Amino acid sequence: MKFDQLQNQWSRIRQNFTHFTWGGTWALSLSVENRKNLTFFFYDGLFAAASDKIVLTYLTIYILSLGATRQQIGLLSSLSNFAAALMLLPAAMLVERTGKRQQITIAGASASRLVVLMMAVIPFFLKDFSGLIWLLLGLGLLREVFNNIGYPGWIALTGDIVPIEGRGRYFGARNFIMGLAGIITALLIGEAITQIGGPLGYQISFILAAILGGFSIYFFSRLKDPQKDHQSDGQTSSNLKAILSSIKGHPHFIAFILFAAVWNFSINIFAPFFNVFMVDTLRFTAAMIGVTAVANTTANLVIQRRIGNLADRWGNRNVSIVFMLLIPLLPLAWGLWFRQYWQAILFEVLSGLFWGAYNLASFNTLLLQTPEKLRARFSAFHQIIVTLSLAGGAALGSFLITLIDFKGVALVSAIGRWIAGILFLLIVHDQLPSKEPQPSAD
Repeated sequence: MKFDQLQNQWSRIRQNFTHFTWGGTWALSLSVENRKNLTFFFYDGLFAAASDKIVLTYLTIYILSLGATRQQIGLLSSLSNFAAALMLLPAAMLVERTGKRQQITIAGASASRLVVLMMAVIPFFLKDFSGLIWLLLGLGLLREVFNNIGYPGWIALTGDIVPIEGRGRYFGARNFIMGLAGIITALLIGEAITQIGGPLGYQISFILAAILGGFSIYFFSRLKDPQKDHQSDGQTSSNLKAILSSIKGHPHFIAFILFAAVWNFSINIFAPFFNVFMVDTLRFTAAMIGVTAVANTTANLVIQRRIGNLADRWGNRNVSIVFMLLIPLLPLAWGLWFRQYWQAILFEVLSGLFWGAYNLASFNTLLLQTPEKLRARFSAFHQIIVTLSLAGGAALGSFLITLIDFKGVALVSAIGRWIAGILFLLIVHDQLPSKEPQPSAD
């Protein structure tokens, strides 16, 4: 009898967790294949988050431990974004012409994980190589290139896998588990690196990141593409002139990418020097940096589910505006106030709340701003604007950091973010674009 009760209880737990992987019971009306896709995409996000958390949190201080300078870190951010931008439109055109958006995404993700593995093992063999720092910077650049090769196919597939009526709830749940994976990873890896020491601790961590990334690719490969049997109909041209022509027919999208340019430019004036400041000025260890990342991610988890439901009811634009006007306070606090560990943790909690809410609403806004059948090209063009803006911001930040130091860079970044927020308020509106492709000239 007790065994039957335990079995029934276990079945209920499994069922509830399966519903959680869909973002709730709203998905019960979907087909079995659609629900399986939501679950596989959920697990893909879980392992991808754990892998990326290692790289994003510790790449900068890994390279710093090998002797990189602040200017080299800024250069990496600038060049990697610029190089990535060059690949986005070719990747989008390849997706549109072949329809192999899942395969192209997997190829980009696999190459990116391989680069992470190379970054871990190469210092074992080239320890005394004078150009090691530049080689690792080049690999960091290459990683961003491969990530962006897969981006147009990924976002086009995402728009079809997750129905619009449940996107807030689904991504709230998916982002929650991704954040939880990030918390556990950051804590364990930060402490492990501190105990092992650098650079060996970082190298072992990057090997683990590549392995976790492999699990993410496995689950993504199990997705069933709703447009698996895609064939080009000959009506939608995929050359550069046609892409630009189709984008001109969507003024709401042009307004959105204008805002995105100012916003991301302003962010990256400050962002590349965040970990540098913690290491060089505040003298934080890898474990301390891991704890600040956990504080950020924990707050992110707290708000994701609530914001998902709120965005479904109130609209993504309204949610974005509120948090967009709060986010500029973060670089101001880092530049003007922080000198102690507890201060960093306090404001990283606020950062997690602000960015968690904004990122969820912003991603859903992007999906709404892009026509369904042209999502690969529109998302690629958006990402080009984002990456070029990030490159420009990092380049300006690298120049300014030597003149006005971290405090001045933080102030400039905050002012730019407020300008972008006001621009969003004035020109960007929630949109349900047509699913039909616009006529395009060859």
